Amino acid sequence: MMLAQRGQLFHWVPVFMGIGIGGYFALKVEPALWILGSALLLAMICAGLALRTSAVVQPLLLALALALAGGGLAGARAQSVGAPVLGWRYYGPVEGRVVEIDRSASDAVRLTLDRVHLDRLAPEKTPARVRISLHGPTGTDPLPGMVVMTTAHLSPPGGPVEPGGFDFQRHAWFQRLGAVGYAQVPLMALERPEPADLRIFRWSMALSARFQSGLPGEAGAFAAAVTAGDRSGMGQETLRDLRVSNLAHLLAISGLHMGLLTGFVFAAIRTGLSLSRHASLFWPVKIIAAMAALMAATGYLMLSGGSIATERAFVMVAVALVAVMAQRRAISLRAVALAAVLVLLLRPEALLSPGFQMSFAATLALIVVFGVMRDRQWRLTGWWGHIAAVILSSAVAGAATAPVAAAQFNQLAHYGLLANLLSVPVMGVLVIPSAVVAVLAMPLSLEALPLWVMGLGLKWILWVAHWVAGLDGARSMVPSPPSVVLPMLTLGALVMALWSGRGRWFGVLPVMLAMVLWVQVQRPLVVIAESGGLVGVMTEQGRALSRDKAQSFVASIWLENDGDPATQELAAQRWPLIDGLEVRHFTGLRAAAQAGPCAPGGILVLNVAAKQAPMATGCRIYDPDSLRRSGAVALWRDGTAVRVVTAQEVRGKRFWTQPEIHDSLEMRLQDLMRLFKLPEPSRSDPDTLALARSSSQVMDQTDASQ
Repeated sequence: MMLAQRGQLFHWVPVFMGIGIGGYFALKVEPALWILGSALLLAMICAGLALRTSAVVQPLLLALALALAGGGLAGARAQSVGAPVLGWRYYGPVEGRVVEIDRSASDAVRLTLDRVHLDRLAPEKTPARVRISLHGPTGTDPLPGMVVMTTAHLSPPGGPVEPGGFDFQRHAWFQRLGAVGYAQVPLMALERPEPADLRIFRWSMALSARFQSGLPGEAGAFAAAVTAGDRSGMGQETLRDLRVSNLAHLLAISGLHMGLLTGFVFAAIRTGLSLSRHASLFWPVKIIAAMAALMAATGYLMLSGGSIATERAFVMVAVALVAVMAQRRAISLRAVALAAVLVLLLRPEALLSPGFQMSFAATLALIVVFGVMRDRQWRLTGWWGHIAAVILSSAVAGAATAPVAAAQFNQLAHYGLLANLLSVPVMGVLVIPSAVVAVLAMPLSLEALPLWVMGLGLKWILWVAHWVAGLDGARSMVPSPPSVVLPMLTLGALVMALWSGRGRWFGVLPVMLAMVLWVQVQRPLVVIAESGGLVGVMTEQGRALSRDKAQSFVASIWLENDGDPATQELAAQRWPLIDGLEVRHFTGLRAAAQAGPCAPGGILVLNVAAKQAPMATGCRIYDPDSLRRSGAVALWRDGTAVRVVTAQEVRGKRFWTQPEIHDSLEMRLQDLMRLFKLPEPSRSDPDTLALARSSSQVMDQTDASQ
């Protein structure tokens, strides 16, 4: 059986690398450097032994070597991206260079800054990057590479909103993001961008601005997203409808866009050269067209920002075009495996991202299905064949990505196939070709006509998204599965797709077991937010929330993980008293002071220190101090007892779970210096810094009055 797989072994390289990477992220304790080095050394030893062993043992040793190498690479990557993380809530002047512009979930412009300077914070303790949402007047329009200043509230990246949930702290660690927050005062420009600074980012934003000026409204924002990777102009309502209609993948610059772009360039160059008799007879027209398409793909990758899906698509396209030049098969499982290996080598943490999972799931499924059709000589020819191919590819890609979307986003789009059938052909026939022509015409200011054609296609796609999202039953919610479900589904699907022979059907077993575990999933009886600002209790009607407005992000995630489509306001109307378990929640000093004794085994949650509730006796108390150590808390019914699980227990002691906590004396000193307005040295212009501090004091007074 093992000998029959020898021609397919390379397909398993990224699989075992992924197993090692997943094993690293599943650890409860951060491995020391000598352990990582030992893993890499052992991987080399296993690889060397594999060259001297039999054909049966060789794949096993190579699999072990790849798993060890994957774990070692992930650990080395986590070590290499380490940067300071803010250890407390900061409020004051923030200075930095704009390296990213996007839009937050609250529809506010959001900036990512590097070369950060925070008031009275040593450089070695200053985060490498911070992210700020602009909720007040924007002031200066931010430009790529511009050094800006504002007064902002910053805090460390938050942990999971519930034990086992998405870990934003881990995500932020690999982005070197040491603080997040918001500003309500205008942005001020300190320095204009340097001519050679962030040149590609500036080109990308300039291209985005050109598309949005030529196509006003949502169509222009959509055009900027699919050409330059800039989604800052997209409204949240439109994004929601694109997700509900399963058209959000059209925003991500992935295989569809890269394939359409390179296919159009390849066909245009080849057709144009073929019109010349001399070129068609004496020039390698096909090779020239492939080289031009590869150059176009490279430029597209650079301008789009290089997301995981774009990197995967570029590698796939590059391999296919090189194969065309070498007159080999262009699309194969080997190309998919090579793309996955390169992405995991560069960014091992990508394994955990929905973009990586969905992108490779769709690509692998399409290649397998169309490969089976090719082997069995099931050909789709003629106009009806092309229509059938579009329907089949949409159905296969949708079915492959549906489990990942359900596990990651807690929703199933029931009319996704209909929406894709109405939209994807328009993207290929109108949008991408018009975008290429528009970009080529922009230096001559002749882009009006192709932009108009492109706008027609984008407006049609947006109409389809809004129409499908408005249909009854367009979306259903599903609860989050246990953490083991998605790896089991993935492993089973990979066995069925990659294994040669009848043994592939063994992959059905883990898939079926994963689905059984998912169907039987139980949600926590009680969840408590890390801030102590919100409590959720499971009732017969669904999750009951203790507040109807505050902590809206946490509330939405809890309800999504429950598979509950209710709004926070509706969930707050369910707030109950559970049989046999009293759960009480008080916010603010006055309410905490009036909290009385609890029933036996009762739970009291506060968003102020427990000492502010002197009359609360007999309670199991959760306050900000205890929650800061434990993270979010979940309580599970275990027979007649209640089992407590904390986020810190689930995550363990990793780099991203234990940011450096600065001494409280430094915090107090900062507060005293601000109170007495003591002078300090600064790299900034004194007048500008004084203005920022003045804004900071006004904000302090506003917070105190509230």
